[in-house]
Amino acid sequence: MRWLTLTLSILLLATQGSLWLGKGSLPHVWSLQRTLDAQTARNAMLKERNARVAAEVNDLREGLEMVEEKARTELGMLRPDEVLVQMTKRR
Repeated sequence: MRWLTLTLSILLLATQGSLWLGKGSLPHVWSLQRTLDAQTARNAMLKERNARVAAEVNDLREGLEMVEEKARTELGMLRPDEVLVQMTKRR
């Protein structure tokens, strides 16, 4: 009887140890939840960026106004009949 109690106690401790310290333990689940939360936030940020890029692509496909604006602001391009005048501040 004593050996049976001792054996069952050891099995119970081994089972509880794996529950508290193993792969399905609370600390492991909490770690996975933190990882999931971080990835969800990153996915939301990337989804917003993709929406902005898709809107810009759509604008570029639909009209030349966006292309002209990009050429003027980013590349400094002018129309053939325009003259560029730059004003600088005196020091």
